[in-house]
Amino acid sequence: MEVIHLTKSSFEQLTSQSEKAVLIDFWAEWCGPCKRLAPELEKFAKAHDDIVVGKVDVSGDPELVSVAVSLGIDTIPALFYYKEGKLVNKLLGYMICSEIEDKLGL
Repeated sequence: MEVIHLTKSSFEQLTSQSEKAVLIDFWAEWCGPCKRLAPELEKFAKAHDDIVVGKVDVSGDPELVSVAVSLGIDTIPALFYYKEGKLVNKLLGYMICSEIEDKLGL
């Protein structure tokens, strides 16, 4: 499955209504660790068709910035993992695909 780029409304819909688990990457274009994480998320998405992987760019759109602020995100990259509409895990910082899998118990 491909990584999808989210708007505020698609983020809210995906995290609350998806039947699949959802992993959201909060990132910014100027963030070096975020750029290094991108290919690892692509690998993760291809390996896990049962999980929707989305990205929220917190560097531009004020609505997306407000989503990050409302979730208490003050460090990026930040990965938020949702199941059945509930936040079940938060991962902070750069990590490789296998570390993401380990930390999510996959």
